[in-house]
Amino acid sequence: MAGVSWLERQPYVKADRMAAAGASFGGYMVNWFLGQTDRFRCLVSHCGVYNFVNMYGATDELWFDEWDHGIPWVNPDFERWSPHRLAGRFQTPTLVIHGELDFRIPVTEGMNLFATLQRRGVPSKFLYFPDEGHWVNKPRNSEFWHQTVFAWLAEYLQP
Repeated sequence: MAGVSWLERQPYVKADRMAAAGASFGGYMVNWFLGQTDRFRCLVSHCGVYNFVNMYGATDELWFDEWDHGIPWVNPDFERWSPHRLAGRFQTPTLVIHGELDFRIPVTEGMNLFATLQRRGVPSKFLYFPDEGHWVNKPRNSEFWHQTVFAWLAEYLQP
C-alpha cells in the first residue's frame, strides 16, 4: 500500500480511478486487498488463494504453504493472513478467474471467493476455464480472457 500511496501522488495517476489485478501470488494479494482497503474501484483475481486451510489440503505443492505458513495443526497462526477471515469487509467489485486444471491453486479457491462475494452482494463475475490450468494458454481462451478483463476494467474505471 506504500507503493500505491506513492503512485496516488503522481500527476499522471487518477487516484479515484485505480484498479488492482494479480495472478497466483498476485491473485492472493488481490484477495487480501478485498478485506484491507477500498482504494480500488475494482479488482481482478486470477488463480488466487482465498482460504489457507482449504488450499493446504488440495494443492499439488505443499512446500509453498509450509514455507509460508507452516503446518496447520502445528502453527496456531496458520490462518492469520488468509483472506477468507476478512470476508465481512469485502465490498470492491471483483472479477474472479480460475482454471479447472489448476493443481497449484485449485479451482475451489476461486469458487469459494466468488460465492462469498455473491453472498455479500458485491458486484462480481466468475470467469471459468474448464480446459486451462494455472495460466490461460490456449489462443481462443487467452483472447476471451483479455476481452473479459478489459471489459471489466472499462466498466468500473469510467470517469
